[in-house]
Amino acid sequence: MNVRRGLIPAAAATTVTALGIATLTACGGDATAAQTGKFDVVASFYPMAFLADRIGGSHVHVTSLTSPGQEPHDLEISPKQIVQVEKSDAALYLKNLQPSVDDAVAQSSVRTKIDAASLTTLEKHGNEVGGHAASHDTSENKELSGLDPHIWLDPVRYAQVAEGVGKAFEKADPDHAADYKKNTAALVKQLDALNTQFKTGLADTKTKVFITTHAAFGYLAERYGLTEEAINGLDPESEPSAARVKDLETMAKADGVTTVFYETLVSDKTAKTIAADAGLKTDVLDPIEGITAKSRGKDYFTVQEANLKALRQALGAK
Repeated sequence: MNVRRGLIPAAAATTVTALGIATLTACGGDATAAQTGKFDVVASFYPMAFLADRIGGSHVHVTSLTSPGQEPHDLEISPKQIVQVEKSDAALYLKNLQPSVDDAVAQSSVRTKIDAASLTTLEKHGNEVGGHAASHDTSENKELSGLDPHIWLDPVRYAQVAEGVGKAFEKADPDHAADYKKNTAALVKQLDALNTQFKTGLADTKTKVFITTHAAFGYLAERYGLTEEAINGLDPESEPSAARVKDLETMAKADGVTTVFYETLVSDKTAKTIAADAGLKTDVLDPIEGITAKSRGKDYFTVQEANLKALRQALGAK
């Protein structure tokens, strides 16, 4: 994964800021921060925008830097978006997932910078995570720091992030602190209930091993006593080696794996090839990096419920 691609030089950003603010129209027709009269939050991608929307309620105006259907790992932030970050009241992002966003936030003078990665614990994950598997961390499957950023797929960690975001909103916009506190509590309660659903739903299964194309589900696997075996590493666009594919096919037979999972925003070609060679089925397990018409659900919770249903079926839940 080329972590330096898509960064805008600071000088270019300064020029854009100087020339473009008066006429700037935010992407998707959203008003600029100065025009909304609300607490303006720029969120890096869907899981961050969802938190900002739910916690902020009617008091916030949220703009996502990643468009629906865009693979967030590939985001190349535009000069126009750099201005959006600069003019907002808060930037909510997940450090090390989108390097160009990290760079834009670091260079900006936005008053409130909220790094979701600092609000919970992150771990190093390789292609094989959870259960009886040791965590393998190789150079070909690391993000920037070697830490797995996919914390939102674990409802417990996501709830910890929600609490931190709520506190940051209260501090940055004290006039509406009571509402932010109430909205955060409601969201955390819903995430707690989702955690219980997963815990109960995955407690009794024929196998504990599942195969995915993209190593996004390591935290979820660890939380519920499962093992994720990923074809690719943390970068969904990387290609697996022939040896890795052979290992997966052998492991699938040994562990009673029935299904190879792929995701909505990345090609399913590799998953279908491996599934066909090993006589396995394919299905969708959504990393919820963006909601599109192809998503099995309209928001984080409905997609997670669809993920649980798919896992229960693949793992032979009783």
